[in-house]
Amino acid sequence: MTTSVDDRHTTRHGELTAELRGFRTVQRLSYECAEAVAAQLRPGVTEREAARMQRDWLRERGVRDWFHLPFAWFGDRTAFTDFRIPLQFFPTNRKLEPGMPFILDMAPVLNGYTADIGYSGCLGANPLHDRLLTDLAAHRALILRGVRERRSLRAIYEDVDRLMVRQGYANRHRAYPFGVIAHKVDRVRQRTWSPTAFGFGVHSLKGLASDALHGHREGWSPLWSPYRFSDHPPRPGLWAVEPHLGFRGVGTKFEEILVVTDSRDPEQSAFWLDDDLPHVRRWAAEQPI
Repeated sequence: MTTSVDDRHTTRHGELTAELRGFRTVQRLSYECAEAVAAQLRPGVTEREAARMQRDWLRERGVRDWFHLPFAWFGDRTAFTDFRIPLQFFPTNRKLEPGMPFILDMAPVLNGYTADIGYSGCLGANPLHDRLLTDLAAHRALILRGVRERRSLRAIYEDVDRLMVRQGYANRHRAYPFGVIAHKVDRVRQRTWSPTAFGFGVHSLKGLASDALHGHREGWSPLWSPYRFSDHPPRPGLWAVEPHLGFRGVGTKFEEILVVTDSRDPEQSAFWLDDDLPHVRRWAAEQPI
């Protein structure tokens, strides 16, 4: 059972509510973990070892529950090359090599607040990887604009697809279950026992299933996909959004929380929870002065 985020997302002065500060705190913790683990990666480290490093780092800081356990993908697995079944998403013994791209993905729950983040990096220089990461910036802007215009989730998904085609890339989030580019996240009631099943937190999955049931009755879905069940305007709440580009065995993505409200003020109707994130800082540094 999950609890919904309060519809009043900001104070009169535009500051985040305590509820949203809780989500931002765990999202920032997740990105701090990704940067710390990325700095420790060396040639020969396996995906399984990188996933365990993330898990251990977060557990040392109080994480005991998960939306899903950490993932790590190296080399052409960052582009989900030849992925056909869900088991292929789980970390393997693939070893990191110089110049190889990697993605770290984790979704911890702390004090009942959930984050789901994706961090793209590379072990040394790789101009192709740099180019893909730079081109992701346009997708962040496109998604926010579409949500503020109250376009349907399915239509925004198609907009992202068309932009990827113009950029010359393949849509790799289509390889995820149901082809999702995003999913809703909510608070999770804290419990003393937090089991996982197939890498996913049982309590979080129950909450997502509950949302899916309620949404089916009311004509909306907690999954943002290219299919008809996502052909509705953005539902107020928090969405973990992850556009994922692929090209010639290199994949890059970001994943972060988008806040959607029922405000009539365009800037308050949708906004990214945090602009102080590694990929956003990178894009800001790339802008000419």
